[in-house]
Amino acid sequence: MTDAAADLRTRWTRTLVAARQGADGPDPVPYADNLLARWAEPQRRYHTTEHLIAVLGHVDTLAAYAADPELVRLAAWFHDAVYLPDRSENEERSARIAERALPEAGLSTEATAEVARLVRLTVTHDPAADDSNGQVLCDADLAILAAPPQAYAAYAAAVREEYGFVPEEAFRDGRAAVLRQLLRLPRLFHTPYGVREWEEPARHNLTVELELLAAS
Repeated sequence: MTDAAADLRTRWTRTLVAARQGADGPDPVPYADNLLARWAEPQRRYHTTEHLIAVLGHVDTLAAYAADPELVRLAAWFHDAVYLPDRSENEERSARIAERALPEAGLSTEATAEVARLVRLTVTHDPAADDSNGQVLCDADLAILAAPPQAYAAYAAAVREEYGFVPEEAFRDGRAAVLRQLLRLPRLFHTPYGVREWEEPARHNLTVELELLAAS
């Protein structure tokens, strides 16, 4: 077992036990192992265990803004549990895994529904103004957009690898459309921290990538 895997198992256990709010349940570790196996699937290049670790870290940074930070952490674990780059229903399938696994793991019906709702929200990354849990998860998931230039370039390259089955011209056109759509949004981030710390560098990174795609 690697140190990273051991740390993730510990984090999962702590989060699930806290989310149960004192309710009994089965051993959390097999659920962590199932999810970690999913995050380590060979077709992934960006949506890997490293992405999970990063999102969990960003949730920690933003936790004070969330109404239910432990449920947001559980949603982070499940939000890319299914990731097939040639399919469009990954978030829905991921939410359904959460809906099956979490009640068995000891979570209440209400808490399970909230985790599944949050996972589905990552389709649009457009939480409502009063959705503090959704704002934290969406900001944490998109925080990579505000990474330093070298890390952002590595992210963009990993995304291209995940879509290696797409011809170059088609990928450039599709990726450029995604970037333009993001840049048209009134704001990319929703928490006060995200707006203050990540909005400007993210828009810079997106603009630079769009310019590079146009020049290639």
